[in-house]
Amino acid sequence: MRQRITTNLWFDTEAEEAASFYVSVFKNSRVVSVSHYTDAGPRPAGMVLAVEFELDGQRFVGINGGPEFTFDEAISLAVDCEDQAEIDYYWERLSEGGEEGPCGWLKDRFGLSWQVVPTELDALMRDEDPARAQRAMQALFGMRKLDIAALRAAADASPST
Repeated sequence: MRQRITTNLWFDTEAEEAASFYVSVFKNSRVVSVSHYTDAGPRPAGMVLAVEFELDGQRFVGINGGPEFTFDEAISLAVDCEDQAEIDYYWERLSEGGEEGPCGWLKDRFGLSWQVVPTELDALMRDEDPARAQRAMQALFGMRKLDIAALRAAADASPST
C-alpha cells in the first residue's frame, strides 16, 4: 500500500548524512533515492537536493534546503520499544553526538527531537486506577532515558501514608 503522507525533514546540507545515519540505526531501512540540484539552482549544481529514505517501512524525505529553518521540539518522532533492550539501543544510538532530555526525549546530532518510549507507556498513563497512573507519570517526569522496570514499580507501589 502506498504511503499517502510523507514526512519532510529540512536540513541545511546534511540530508544525505542524516539519512545514512537513520538507516544504520533502524532495521528494515534503506535509502530509496537521491536527487541533486541542477544549474537551475538555487544551490550549487550537483549538491544533494533531497534524499528519500525508509525507516522500518515509513517513508521520509530529507531536503537540503539551506540554513533558514532548523528543527525544534515542535516536531518530533517517537520510537515505540517492546523492551528495555530496545530502549537502551535506540537511546544510545540516537543521542550519540546529540543531547539527552527529560521523559525519554532526546535531540540527535542533527537537532531532530525523538522520544524513545516503551509500548506499554500509554497503558500505564491511562490505567483505570488514577492513582496508579499518577505514580507512573510522576516516575516518568523524573527520568531521562525511560526505565520500564522503574515505571512499573512506581505504578505498582503502595500509596504513601
